[in-house]
Amino acid sequence: MADKNNDVVIINLDRPRVLRYGHKALKTLTALTGRSIDELEGDDGFDMEHIEKFIYCGLLSDARDNGETLKLEQMEDLLDCAPSYQHVIESMQRAFTVAFGPAPEPAGNPQLPVETAAANGTGNKA
Repeated sequence: MADKNNDVVIINLDRPRVLRYGHKALKTLTALTGRSIDELEGDDGFDMEHIEKFIYCGLLSDARDNGETLKLEQMEDLLDCAPSYQHVIESMQRAFTVAFGPAPEPAGNPQLPVETAAANGTGNKA
């Protein structure tokens, strides 16, 4: 969940943990995956190992703040503590949105779908 005041994303695992993608986390993530930031946002999806690496990198700051030494090998067990896998994915997505901001709105004047235009009486008459 993101706190509106400071954009902190909490992921519930073995305990509530802060999921954050700052510069150090992103640098570590690109090194672990061998992918650039642009490639990380690609459409080719994620396998389980990539998700473990994403969450691991996002949790490193929380672990340091709590005097823990987090290891990538611990991620399977930590992720199994989540209330659902949907919680894991949604938390990761929210944390990335906090790090990079929301997706930009498309430029220009969006077109109404044909059904909407016809329902509003703005479509062409046959």
